[in-house]
Amino acid sequence: MAQIEPDKLAPGRWHNFALALPGAPGNSDATMHTFVRRGRNPGPTLFITAALHGDELNGLEIIRRFMRSRKLRGLKGTVIVVPVVNVHGFGMGSRYLPDRRDLNRVFPGSASGTLAARVAEVLMQEVVLQADYGIDLHTAALHRFNVPQVRAELNNPDVEAMARAFGVPLILNSELREGSLRQSAGNNDIPVLVYEAGEALRLDEISIRAGTRGITNVMMHLGMLGGVLKVRTDQTVADTSYWERAADSGVFQCLVKPGTYVKKDQLLARIIGPNTMEASEVRSSRAGILVGLTQLALVYEGDALFHIARYRGMSEDVASQVERFHEELGPEFGT
Repeated sequence: MAQIEPDKLAPGRWHNFALALPGAPGNSDATMHTFVRRGRNPGPTLFITAALHGDELNGLEIIRRFMRSRKLRGLKGTVIVVPVVNVHGFGMGSRYLPDRRDLNRVFPGSASGTLAARVAEVLMQEVVLQADYGIDLHTAALHRFNVPQVRAELNNPDVEAMARAFGVPLILNSELREGSLRQSAGNNDIPVLVYEAGEALRLDEISIRAGTRGITNVMMHLGMLGGVLKVRTDQTVADTSYWERAADSGVFQCLVKPGTYVKKDQLLARIIGPNTMEASEVRSSRAGILVGLTQLALVYEGDALFHIARYRGMSEDVASQVERFHEELGPEFGT
């Protein structure tokens, strides 16, 4: 039986639940802190998770700011937030758990399985299955950067509506991955979208602001918060994406900015060979929007350098939409 029973909680304030997880060697305890707030009026239940990968920090700050929002005074329904799901990886600054498994590939988990499976099972039983909808907050992997974007299975009309309500200009139509939180929730008819922005082990102010506002937008769409939702008219959907990879090893010199439109055969970067002091060129094989890229200056042949999304009705207008969106969020630093 789940420890969290939202219907029995006093409304109008946050309740902190310390969910027990398998401990570390030496009998050290491990807990997944989960915060629940029930509104004074009925409505849906939404879960929000962050740091499913232990080195992804933006989501924790997004949740912190969301929890302090005055708009929650008018909450209808219940919101369940988990600022750090992968507490074992978080303590080590690692994407993975100590058993080297990716937590987002073992759902729905098992109470008698691996460490990763046991953590996944706690989250599923205590949080996900208590909810009607979900938002999963992520960043790019280590040494990569993602432009703020939503990834969602747009064949599901409920998920598409949430993705558009979130309010970022870039939406990637993303199939469900085997063993992911999003797939397991979907198998239980719980629509979930993924927000990707920034990079691992770093806080990015634009990404945080966009995520905080996006959660509020989705809750307004679901009728959980009051206010008038202004649906963006400049959103663009990508059905496919690809990676441009390094053809040589050497020093990576990037020549384009994230979020920009790149034409076919456009020069994106140079790779300088330290033994010859000559530079080879990296050019785009197809047109698209640059939604992610490596942050490393030293690269090996075959490394993924640029993540380029192919958007419907592709034009340079998409890049302008991204630029305007960043300007709306204000200066990069400060709150």
